[in-house]
Amino acid sequence: MAVKRLLTIAFVLLGLSSVYGQDPHFTQFYANPLYLNPAFAGVKQCPKVNVNYRNQYPSLGVYQTYSASFDQYVDRLNGGLGVLIMQDEAANGALALTEASLIYSYHLTVTRDFSILFGAQGTFRQRSLDWNSLTFPDQIDPFYGFVKPTNEIAPDNATNSHLDLTFGILGFTENFYAGFTASHVTEPEEAFLSNNSLPMKLSAQMGATIPIGRKRLYNSLDNLLIPHVVFQSQGGANQLTGGLSFNRGPITGGMGYRQALGAISTNPDALVFIVGIAPNDVPWTFGYSYDYTISPLKNTLGGAHEISMSYLFPCRSSRTRYSEIKCPKF
Repeated sequence: MAVKRLLTIAFVLLGLSSVYGQDPHFTQFYANPLYLNPAFAGVKQCPKVNVNYRNQYPSLGVYQTYSASFDQYVDRLNGGLGVLIMQDEAANGALALTEASLIYSYHLTVTRDFSILFGAQGTFRQRSLDWNSLTFPDQIDPFYGFVKPTNEIAPDNATNSHLDLTFGILGFTENFYAGFTASHVTEPEEAFLSNNSLPMKLSAQMGATIPIGRKRLYNSLDNLLIPHVVFQSQGGANQLTGGLSFNRGPITGGMGYRQALGAISTNPDALVFIVGIAPNDVPWTFGYSYDYTISPLKNTLGGAHEISMSYLFPCRSSRTRYSEIKCPKF
């Protein structure tokens, strides 16, 4: 039990020191499209709700992330509007991050076969620290456990709030899409014990759709192979995720591989396994994924579990002339 608590302390202190912070991430990034790129707002035309939950390193029970979003296309604005709320908790909530975002995406039809979407996102961010819930090594008594007072100095302010900006662009045809996102453009300061700012995060996304089976089958059941790749860079840390998903009738899923890329060395991160249900005759989808850790940490902490759900409401207005992006359905 003491080892578990010390590990918790170590992870939390990384967030309090002068080390650059990193954003939480989702394995099922296409099940949380507004978090990936604000340009995705309204891309499904009809109103849509996405809900996501991630539990990383469940053996520790200290990293949990929640997300919920709503977006829809608005004819008068010639684009999509979206709302995104995200809550990230570390060390059983001792270190928490809350985000609330408003999003607008302008939809430009370049030709009948090619469209470009421009997204802008304004976010209110609040990072908070519950100092009293933390425990430190100097509190340990050899016989009675954590009973001593600590000599660690608490920060003057346990809450840090600020505004943030994110911009994204997305271009796509019927069978190909590519996007780019610049997050934390303002590089806000959010550290408790230093003046370091949150570094800008750059992300690139790309994918394609490959019909499989006979034409009459994949037209009706949407049988597709979808290779996709996401590259993210923030504060000197780089991450590359590649995968192959499939849609076959009501079943969707796939496999992926995530690699950490650094200036000095590169490390494998995780193998990703995803399965989902997306019936053609109902408006909801459900997805589950598991990250099997293959880094030097191995899978001793339990990898990561993630659940996603979405609901697509009926359209109340006429759809625009361009086709939807064929991303994985989960």
